Amino acid sequence: MRSKFDEQLKKLNEEMMHMGSMIEESIQKAIEAFIHQDADSAKAIMEGDSEIDREQKKIESLCFNLLMQQQPVARDLRTISAAMKMVTDMERIGDHAADISEMTILMSSDKPYRVNIEHVKSMASETMLMLIRAIEAYVEKNNDKAHIVMKQDDVVDDLFDKVKAELIDFIREHPEDGEQAEDLLMVAKYFERIGDHATNIAEWVEFSITGIHAGGTAI
Repeated sequence: MRSKFDEQLKKLNEEMMHMGSMIEESIQKAIEAFIHQDADSAKAIMEGDSEIDREQKKIESLCFNLLMQQQPVARDLRTISAAMKMVTDMERIGDHAADISEMTILMSSDKPYRVNIEHVKSMASETMLMLIRAIEAYVEKNNDKAHIVMKQDDVVDDLFDKVKAELIDFIREHPEDGEQAEDLLMVAKYFERIGDHATNIAEWVEFSITGIHAGGTAI
């Protein structure tokens, strides 16, 4: 009985890693499409979002079966419960990759970026690193790495504040390019939300290991 349960837990871990790889790839491609104003790549990312949604449903079904058939307790129960919470955040990250891609398409027909996007690119790099570390923390059951992700969210928030300040100044000086600046602010906001969701994942990793959860869910 336990061997079958362990086999199912292993399958859950594999599916979680697969979904993690899917969203990492989606975010990386969204970043590249955004930087290069590549509408074709952005469209492909949006079309691929349904695959992430299907993977989420697959993992949720696996978790429900484990809970109903095996009635796990203690750490096993925390592992399954945390996975169910994590896939919601992972799916939202996939949604935000599609959101960023949608903004990229809107801006692709526009003139090249007039605004300095270096801080937005820094946000993209930091959130990508947070996501990779959060997934690694889950796979490795590494609470220290989870805490690094939680602290890194402050870096992303500080960068978002810098982007906002820069764009407000830019709109004041170049009102004719205000629409592009507003679109870039939305992109920055999506990266900030991805950071929030990566933090949520790290918090659920901590819960699965220690039974303690910091709380807080990104919207």
